[in-house]
Amino acid sequence: MVRSIESHALTLGTLATGLILIGVFYYPVATVFVDAVVVDGRPTIEPLVSVLTSRFYLVEIFGFTAYQAALSTVASVALGLPGAWVLARFEFPGRETLRSLTILPFVMPSIMVAIGFVATFGQNGTLNRVLRALGLPTVELLFTLPAIIVAHAFYNAPLVARVTTAAWESVDASAIETARSLGASPVRAFRDVVLPQLLPAVAVAATLTFVFTFASFPIVLALGGFQLATVEVFIYSRIQNLAYAEAAALAVIETVISLGLTYLYLRYEGRQRAAGQGARPQPRRSLWPDSVTPEEVGTRLAILGYAIVVLAVFVVPIASMILTSFTGSQGELSLRHYRFLLERQQTGAAYQVRPLPAIENSLVFGIGTLLVGVPMGVLMAVLTTRDFRGRAVVDALSMAPLAVSGIVVGLGLLRGLVFGIEVFGTRITATGAVAIVAAHAVGAYPFVTRNVAPLLRNLDPRLTESARSLGASRVRALLDIELPLVVAGVVAGAAFAFAISIGEFDSTVVLAEGSTSYTMPVAVERYLGRRLGPATAMGCLLLGVTSLSFVVIERFGGRDGRGGF
Repeated sequence: MVRSIESHALTLGTLATGLILIGVFYYPVATVFVDAVVVDGRPTIEPLVSVLTSRFYLVEIFGFTAYQAALSTVASVALGLPGAWVLARFEFPGRETLRSLTILPFVMPSIMVAIGFVATFGQNGTLNRVLRALGLPTVELLFTLPAIIVAHAFYNAPLVARVTTAAWESVDASAIETARSLGASPVRAFRDVVLPQLLPAVAVAATLTFVFTFASFPIVLALGGFQLATVEVFIYSRIQNLAYAEAAALAVIETVISLGLTYLYLRYEGRQRAAGQGARPQPRRSLWPDSVTPEEVGTRLAILGYAIVVLAVFVVPIASMILTSFTGSQGELSLRHYRFLLERQQTGAAYQVRPLPAIENSLVFGIGTLLVGVPMGVLMAVLTTRDFRGRAVVDALSMAPLAVSGIVVGLGLLRGLVFGIEVFGTRITATGAVAIVAAHAVGAYPFVTRNVAPLLRNLDPRLTESARSLGASRVRALLDIELPLVVAGVVAGAAFAFAISIGEFDSTVVLAEGSTSYTMPVAVERYLGRRLGPATAMGCLLLGVTSLSFVVIERFGGRDGRGGF
């Protein structure tokens, strides 16, 4: 009996994972699609038609969303490419640490990035305080398009650098040497040999960046508000106003666009991963030149200028958030914002946001995400690394949560599980906390899969074959042979899952509305609507938890353990 169960355990686990995905992802997303074509119980395409024929929606909402995403993509590529060049072509102390920091877009909560930019560019932010000290006029950058673009570049330029660095390092040095031996100048060799091999990686990074910035929510909400509303922000506004049909119609169109862009990304990403395998990479040069020539000096001055820009864009916002959390009303060092959090915890009313429930909820939801998302991710990694008919379809379906925004998933869970569904005459409902864990697990498990699958794919199949020939079942071979060899990828994937849960905002803010299930990112946003100081203090607490997750990922992930990310 036990052996029979063991022999079917993998199949049962896969079936359970599929049922969970149907229940907490595909069904909720389908609910959103149904809400767009069924109003008051009757089929209609009026919500979709009203959106697709409205100049306001097409130009003011979708047009502006695409416009800011395009500008954000250009800024991210412009900021990320020089970083890829430095990481790929130069050797210097701390290089590996800087390379590791390129995973930050996947573990750093976007609402925290928004808080950092508010602390930097707000009326009383770091920039204006410096300008006042110098006797210069202040500037107002909040609720402007440039603030959104720079914040998006902060968030996505490391992603561009990460993808492009890998491609740059895979360029075959022999091809460059051949071009030079035939008389090509360094510039000509770069244009004819290196650039054609980099462009696909740049296209992949730009496509992924456009997908992320097109569906950006917390950064736009905090830095642009409703006056610079993107599709995500407007969907959130419609949900708050209980205009679910309108919100669903917008969500359906956005999801179709995102799925199409994600398909393009997945199609070319696989080619990029295979490209350059077996190539002999170029040797990296020392950051400190061996000789002082105009060319070498010019190169180092360019790197220095880029380093200054990096400090201004990446370091100053986080430093401003930390500094503001420890600054009083007169600019003096103070713990008043942290004391406010303590006082709010002790004396706050039940309807007010208190820090301890936010921290507790974040940790509980993070643990729940681990318990649900890690087994799902590992099972999907096992399934998608086996040869069987339809594997490509299963792989695409398992990665679909990456293409659907948290707002859409949150709306679907709200309209489905939270409001309740009828099953054989019984109404089934889920509390906000259960729905939040479901949303977090759905968003996190693909990262587990992408960390574990490459390691499983690289294992010697003879190991498993030997275990099977000695009588081990498929599950026993997986537990005793394969998983112990890929445990680093599992740990890194678990850290990713926990960090994503801790920082998740989009679906949480929808599902936590009017409940006590708010998390640290939601608390940060609600404090920000009233006062900056407590928001930065809560943001620093969020930064501490996120940093621990990054340390675990860096310790156990390794370059191969991070999959395509």
